[in-house]
Amino acid sequence: MKKRILITSALPYANGPLHIGHIAGAYLPADIYTRYQKKRGREAIHICGTDEHGVAITIRADKEGKSPREIVDFYHERIKEDFRLMRIEFDNFSRTSLPLHYDTAQEFFLRLYNKGYITQKSVEQYYCPKCKRFLPDRYVEGTCPHCGYDKARGDQCDNCGRWLEPKELINPRCAICGTTPVLKESTHYYLALSKLSEPLEKWLNSKKSYWKPEVIGLALSWIKEGLKDRAITRDLEWGVPVPLEEAKGKVLYVWFDAPIGYISSTKEWAIKKGNPDLWKEWWLDKENTKLVHFIGKDNIVFHAIVWPAMLIGHGDYVLPDNVPANYYLNLEGSKISTSRNWAIWIKDLATLYPADYIRFGLTYFMPETRDSDFTFHDFKERVNNELVNNFGNFVNRTLTFIKKYLNGRVGPLTERGNEDDGEILSLIEKAPSELGELIDNYNFRKGIIYLMTLSDKGNRYFDRMAPWKTRKTDIERTKRTLSVCYALIRTLSVLIEPYLPDSAKRIREMINATDMKWDEAARWAIPQEIEINEPRVLYKKVEEEKIEIGEKDVKSKEKGEKKMAEISFEDFMKLDIKIGKIKSAEKVEGADKLLKLTVDIGEREITLAAGIAQFYNPEDIIGKEIPVLVNLKPRKIRGILSQGMMLAADEDGKPVLLHPEKEVKPGSVVR
Repeated sequence: MKKRILITSALPYANGPLHIGHIAGAYLPADIYTRYQKKRGREAIHICGTDEHGVAITIRADKEGKSPREIVDFYHERIKEDFRLMRIEFDNFSRTSLPLHYDTAQEFFLRLYNKGYITQKSVEQYYCPKCKRFLPDRYVEGTCPHCGYDKARGDQCDNCGRWLEPKELINPRCAICGTTPVLKESTHYYLALSKLSEPLEKWLNSKKSYWKPEVIGLALSWIKEGLKDRAITRDLEWGVPVPLEEAKGKVLYVWFDAPIGYISSTKEWAIKKGNPDLWKEWWLDKENTKLVHFIGKDNIVFHAIVWPAMLIGHGDYVLPDNVPANYYLNLEGSKISTSRNWAIWIKDLATLYPADYIRFGLTYFMPETRDSDFTFHDFKERVNNELVNNFGNFVNRTLTFIKKYLNGRVGPLTERGNEDDGEILSLIEKAPSELGELIDNYNFRKGIIYLMTLSDKGNRYFDRMAPWKTRKTDIERTKRTLSVCYALIRTLSVLIEPYLPDSAKRIREMINATDMKWDEAARWAIPQEIEINEPRVLYKKVEEEKIEIGEKDVKSKEKGEKKMAEISFEDFMKLDIKIGKIKSAEKVEGADKLLKLTVDIGEREITLAAGIAQFYNPEDIIGKEIPVLVNLKPRKIRGILSQGMMLAADEDGKPVLLHPEKEVKPGSVVR
């Protein structure tokens, strides 16, 4: 066992909130693993942060008429809140837009460049004549030449998983405006994967015996096909600038700079610890550091091929010990799709159920070896049958009996007793090592099933010993039975903690037990009498009503319906909506979606920033009458102080202007 365990989760894109697929894929397994390692007394840290560059960010910024900085600032905080709701903890959660990351990524680039692993060449690149700019690969959409999927991106097909070049797409189009792009020449920098293929293959072959077959199989298949050099720069304003004088105006492509975020986040952690050089012990000590990357299936190529190749090329850093990628978690029989809003967002789910219910359910559905499916019905059945009726019932019935029939006192327990007692005590002795082996080998779903099996055996023992009978005929037998059950609950309170941290804390409070290390949970002895605290119901059943709410919410969102809170008539009357007449309209430089409008609302003229430039020409809307919310707090959008909001219909994501039935006076109130 190496001295340190450096655990990372894939950096989430700061362009949207988290859904259950994200949590089950990369973050919950990493959290379980980290909590377990720390509970075991091992030196471990969990490192992550938001990925704040790339075309996904700029596309959202363009669509919302905001700057990339506004987008990433908002979603960085939203994602942190999603993790808090799920009790997922990090030793450091950083951002790739920090100066520290820029410096680290640029140093990494220069190291590879100076060693000859980065080359330069001129290429033909798609250019949108309407948007008047070069299109990074994700700004190009079209039909995949391999599987025929008609919404493939210029870097990858989400349907078949193939890497693509924009020029491979059939019927390419600009992702922003839909225009057919033209080819123009541009110069870019490439990671020379072809030069790194041989050492990478040797390294991958050393992992064959213990990596997941699907991960090692996919990686080696790419090697067999022959690795091609991969472009690592883009013509964008938002990102880490390429640190070369001749490369002004170019930034590092997101897939190159994002994994370097693991290093920069660790550097930030070290600075916060008061020892800026501490990160070196975790990234430069190859003999004593075990690096584990938790990711989803879509990230296998980057973490099992590209990132290791970058590390090999650099030469100084630790290479991954394992990349235990998970498959996809589907929803109600269909693939989760954020584009059509077919997802369960963490913030929404957390309003219905406690964190431990969600962690329990997602662990049961965790797609460790194949795609799995989350359904609200199965979620309810698993939680009610296993967590409530099995585990919760064992804890509650034991503690209630101790309080009611033994005056809240249990123990001592120093001898193995009869065969039934000995069976439970043997389970306690073996449980930490048996569960630990499952978690060490990334079998988290088997681990939660193992724990439920332990509590089930505790329930069966309770039934066989029948303390409700022996309390009248053999009180010493009753004391012993309940002491054995208490010992098992105490062990479970330790072993369940990586999975259900809130439950573990509540159980320890009720049984009046101090926190224990992992291996200490193998001890069943109770040297002296213990007085427990007041028992409380650990879990309540998931009601059908809440399941129906969850199902309805997901299905309504896919149809475009929004679940809105009811408001009072008084709240509605606070809205000052008036008819305004558009006096002037002009495009906003550098913002493809925005028009700057001057609108007459009767007593005055106001300025509005409206995201309608893709659908309306400025000259076509001058003179139009539109409803305007005029008492909205002003805010700056791309340098424009917008003094209200134009109201429009949303038709499949496209704004449709609303007009009065007949011409009315500007400033007329809308009721």
